[in-house]
Amino acid sequence: MTSQPLDRRRVLARGAAGLSALLLAGCDRLSAAPWWRDVLESAEKLTERTQRALLSSEALAPEYAETDISPLFRANGTTDPQDDAYRALAASDFQDWRLAFDGLVENPQSFSLMDLRAMPARTQITRHDCVEGWSCIGKWTGVPLAALMELVRLKPEARYLVFHCADSLGVELDDSGQYYESLALVDARHPQTILAYDMNGEILSVPHGAPIRLRVERQLGYKMAKYVMRVEAVADFASMRRGRGGYWEDRGYEWYAGI
Repeated sequence: MTSQPLDRRRVLARGAAGLSALLLAGCDRLSAAPWWRDVLESAEKLTERTQRALLSSEALAPEYAETDISPLFRANGTTDPQDDAYRALAASDFQDWRLAFDGLVENPQSFSLMDLRAMPARTQITRHDCVEGWSCIGKWTGVPLAALMELVRLKPEARYLVFHCADSLGVELDDSGQYYESLALVDARHPQTILAYDMNGEILSVPHGAPIRLRVERQLGYKMAKYVMRVEAVADFASMRRGRGGYWEDRGYEWYAGI
């Protein structure tokens, strides 16, 4: 990968990594204190408001050249889901896999992988910034999420999209451990927010999230859910799991991970 100078995205990513590690190290004690949750939520809302004020909803994350692509793109989190239904789909190269898009929509849909590949696609070479402090550059091709939103026609009360995934990181706290994420509609509609089915010119591999993974390039890597099986439009996620809007958010990470 071509050496890149430290820029705003990288500085923020590294800062978020250090802060998250610090917070999670003491989250068992602090999470029981209502005042601490209030502090976290206030800081997060301020971060979101500030970044949205500074950047237009259409501002793009930096894109790179083919020569900048990392020779090895790390696969973190789950790399081989053990869910029986998922394993059966993977064994048949996802020929029977379908993406459900439902919830607060006028026209619920179910898309095969062939359906998605037949739609107009977007290809982008972008940097993945992980909250752990590392970065990689990869080339992604997929269908813009906004195109699917047009097909299902969101109801006026819909405010977020929730991504339900096939991988589980283990039962803990008071939920199943199944991975999930969520986005505000402004981020879901962003031109670089895609459901990627190809990586670096090849079919997306299982370790990297096959058959599709979310790419939302203006946020940290934990927002980019892998193994997406269902997209659900909701008015809020307060009653979902621990009410924070994502697997890692339920464990102390910020819901808005903008960089």
